[in-house]
Amino acid sequence: MKLLIIGLLVGLLTGLVSALCGVGGGIIMVPAFVLLLNMGQKAAVATSLVVVVVSALSGTMNHVTSKSGLIDWRVVGVTALGAAVAAWYGTDLMRSLSAPMLTKIFGVVLVVVGVKMLLVKA
Repeated sequence: MKLLIIGLLVGLLTGLVSALCGVGGGIIMVPAFVLLLNMGQKAAVATSLVVVVVSALSGTMNHVTSKSGLIDWRVVGVTALGAAVAAWYGTDLMRSLSAPMLTKIFGVVLVVVGVKMLLVKA
């Protein structure tokens, strides 16, 4: 029951933040899975990637069917290619790192990106 409630709440929050900001997988799910569901860091990362696929498809379909014109398909093509290649090899790298090292890298990335976003004029 705990898994169902926490999973659903984390999913709702992640879906909303993802739709509003384009983020959510790592920023919300990984810490929630580790802290609330006692998952290991590596399992939390791997699990969040799978959930991101499902939520990204849902959001993408809504953008495509609404014909909002907000998707730049040229950017999608080149960025998706780079992201797919990097993600393939990045998963191997993730599995080779220790969980504490992965947690530290994750924390540093969150802090650096957060500070940069706060300091840059919109």
